[in-house]
Amino acid sequence: MGKEALLVIDMLNDFVEKGAVLEVPSARKIIPQIKKRIEEARKKQIKVIYVCDAHQKNDKEFQNWPPHAILGTRGAEIIEELKPGREDLVVKKRRYSGFFGTDLDLLLRELEIKKIYIVGILTNICVFFTAVDASVRGYEVTIYADSVATISEREHKFALRQLKDTFKIKVTE
Repeated sequence: MGKEALLVIDMLNDFVEKGAVLEVPSARKIIPQIKKRIEEARKKQIKVIYVCDAHQKNDKEFQNWPPHAILGTRGAEIIEELKPGREDLVVKKRRYSGFFGTDLDLLLRELEIKKIYIVGILTNICVFFTAVDASVRGYEVTIYADSVATISEREHKFALRQLKDTFKIKVTE
């Protein structure tokens, strides 16, 4: 059996804090569950990897979204409740998938990771694209449904159903 990793996606100040530029109110509700998953992973010696938006000031993504998670700003920092530990790793991304234009795949292969667990936000965007990209790269992927969130319950449920039914990704209930 291969090694495992927990990916914590975009639990950043610009998404989680009240009044943040791209606030996801439901993200605050999953913090305790994510914290528990991180603690469990560390106890089992499962590698914890934070996958975080980190945009340039003039990023083309800002044509669709307000400027957010700009590299070097407080908004791009991981929320205080989930700060990485000494052994954890951080991968910065500029697009929805943690694999696009990053060294995440290389890192996972160097660590001999075969199985990935995913928590964080947004279920229908960054979690979704990262999970699908992981799956098509041959990783066994599990999404913890109680540890991911998005703007609306309808989009959350639709994304989880798509991941499960269309892409055959394991989604815990």
